[in-house]
Amino acid sequence: MNPNMHDFLSQHRIHEVECVIPDMTGIARGKILPKDLFLDSGEMRIPKSVLLNTVNGQQPDNAPYVGETDPDMVCRPDTSTVRLVPWAAEPVAVVIHDCLEFDGTPVKLSPRAVLRHVVSLYEARGWQPVVAPEMEFYLVARNHNPHEPLQPPLGRTGKPEAGRQSYSIDAVNDFDPFFMELSQFCEVHRLGVETLIHEAGAGQMEINFSHGDPMDLADRVFLFKRTVRETALRHGIFATFMAKPMETEPGSAMHIHQSVLDRATGNNIFSNADGSASALFTHYIGGLQKYVPQVMPMLAPYVNSYRRLSRYMSAPINVQWGHDNRTCGIRVPRSQPVARRVENRVPGVDVNPYLAMAATLACGYLGMTEQVVATAPMGTSAWNMDYELPRHLEDAITRMRHCEAMEAVLWPEFVQAFCAVKEFEYATYNRVISSWEREHLMLLV
Repeated sequence: MNPNMHDFLSQHRIHEVECVIPDMTGIARGKILPKDLFLDSGEMRIPKSVLLNTVNGQQPDNAPYVGETDPDMVCRPDTSTVRLVPWAAEPVAVVIHDCLEFDGTPVKLSPRAVLRHVVSLYEARGWQPVVAPEMEFYLVARNHNPHEPLQPPLGRTGKPEAGRQSYSIDAVNDFDPFFMELSQFCEVHRLGVETLIHEAGAGQMEINFSHGDPMDLADRVFLFKRTVRETALRHGIFATFMAKPMETEPGSAMHIHQSVLDRATGNNIFSNADGSASALFTHYIGGLQKYVPQVMPMLAPYVNSYRRLSRYMSAPINVQWGHDNRTCGIRVPRSQPVARRVENRVPGVDVNPYLAMAATLACGYLGMTEQVVATAPMGTSAWNMDYELPRHLEDAITRMRHCEAMEAVLWPEFVQAFCAVKEFEYATYNRVISSWEREHLMLLV
């Protein structure tokens, strides 16, 4: 065990350590160990099949992906991820673990391993990807009946938001106690969040992260979601990262800004020496245009995700691109050449952050290595253009299963197992009889 880990746990008088891994849905799985046992063992073992849990806690037939004996895997702590759990009643730490086979190779079903593999492809070419996520989410009134629609929570005025309050300072201040504690928790948790704004929806907020290493940012988003939910519970409300939690309100996205540096010089490879856009920049965009529709289960992983991706609801339905054009799926913000970047506006906030970042970086990587030609930028609105993204999860899974180029980049083992998890979730959803069906079909057809 790293001596720094021992010092950290002793310094903060830690009693227990939450040893966690993200499964394919992005849910934290693992064990809680007493400090001394954690320091003695240095690792934990859990069934490899845990990675295949669906969002409702089931699993597809896992034998083709983990073997018929349901073997263990070795989960080794990434000591750089150790953090205090700020809301715990007693001193508790959390450490994110890597999933390894017993020979020390990565478990190819692990989201962290997939992201690390994609980043390694960049590194092999002397490139360093940089990302910055923007997280939208809703604060909602507590709701214990899943058949009832969600409602905005009551703020300090005692009234729910009746209309949209995009960028309203007063609307944010209405939840000052929540945001003050969230800010404290984020600081203790070392999450490095930057700006806070009120988004367009009633009770919808957005928090932006500083740019940096993809793995570090994925870890921080993974921990941030839990931090927001825990803080909301302490204030008598819920926080949801559903992509489309309310019928008449905009959906929530995780926009991902991305650029690529030359590892040797630190220069942005999206810009030429004279400040103009490089060929790699347009190829990167071309890769997003070509391959984002093929990896949609990683960017829109649930049935609900596709409710967000609808026309005129502040969400993209295509992979057109434009300069400072928010109607496109791919936006290029105005910036200096040193900061030239691409914003992928397709992912919903319901994604597994490791997989969403792996997917968008894989698209850009293929664009640059295949020298994919991008379309001309859109200078007008893209709202009225045709759909270029899958309209539902079933179609998205089919596309991903049959994309050989993406399978090669993301590992065939992962793609097949991930699609099996999504197919099982979709089959489970399809058995549900909705309130709409009961209301309009029960007595009328």
